[in-house]
Amino acid sequence: YAALFTAGFLGVLAPLVFHFAGTPLGLVYLQLPIYMLHQYEEHAGDRFRLWVNNMLGHGRDVLTPIATFWINSLFAWLLDLVALYLACFVDLSLGLIAIYLPMLNAFGHIVPAILKKQYNPGLVTSIFLFLPIGVLSTYVVSRAAGCNLQDQLLALGVAIAVYGTIIAPVRRGIAYR
Repeated sequence: YAALFTAGFLGVLAPLVFHFAGTPLGLVYLQLPIYMLHQYEEHAGDRFRLWVNNMLGHGRDVLTPIATFWINSLFAWLLDLVALYLACFVDLSLGLIAIYLPMLNAFGHIVPAILKKQYNPGLVTSIFLFLPIGVLSTYVVSRAAGCNLQDQLLALGVAIAVYGTIIAPVRRGIAYR
């Protein structure tokens, strides 16, 4: 529930960021509050963790509450903050890391929904926030930064590596329980 409050707070600050930092950097910034909205859809009532444990763990606790906390705070929030700082102070193209991560996450919700033919916690924000804002943000940031294929692959590779790290606790839980 803190994610919902924080997303609202960061959302209220977004016009200032867009005004003073510009649209490309503003779109990198926007990834964090939209990720937090997604996390609210996922985790309110512990829905996503329970869904993962039922669907992948067959009722076993393959995703623990502590793993859920660290995945969301360290890998999503911290990564977005680092990507924002890199985009601001090193190279705008590095902001694509923060953009690619939620788009990868979206596929992690959409594919199971199609395969299982059912809703999963996080699906709605994946479809209606992550994909459209992600595609727009990728276009705007890539154009503003003059990104080439190497820039795209670097950002995508980092996002894939982080996403792999995010799902690692679940894979370990499935393997060892």
